[in-house]
Amino acid sequence: MLFSFHLYLLSMNVQHFEKDFHYTDREFLVIARKIGKLATYCKRVKDEASSIRIDAERRSTKKDRDQIKVSVTLDLPGKMLRAESRRPDVVEAVDRCIEKLEPQVKKYKERTLLPRSR
Repeated sequence: MLFSFHLYLLSMNVQHFEKDFHYTDREFLVIARKIGKLATYCKRVKDEASSIRIDAERRSTKKDRDQIKVSVTLDLPGKMLRAESRRPDVVEAVDRCIEKLEPQVKKYKERTLLPRSR
């Protein structure tokens, strides 16, 4: 079963989709704080035209460390950034996705702020 809900954190549009498990209240708060951290790297993350989608699912795998699969997609003006991680815990997986997205967001910020020379 697929559940979704919207969280407007610092005027960001964040969508969570959970499959085959539910976040605990603690996990939800920790994840919201970590996602909010992305906004410190680029103001466009908080833009109304931007959205963040978090897909998390529990999968039955032979390896316990791959049970939770999380993908985070940032839809920014003119660019879509994405990171995916498989970990035993949803918070660890989101942490890893944030680590992967930070350099992408910084690069996006540099490209959008620099004037184009022709």
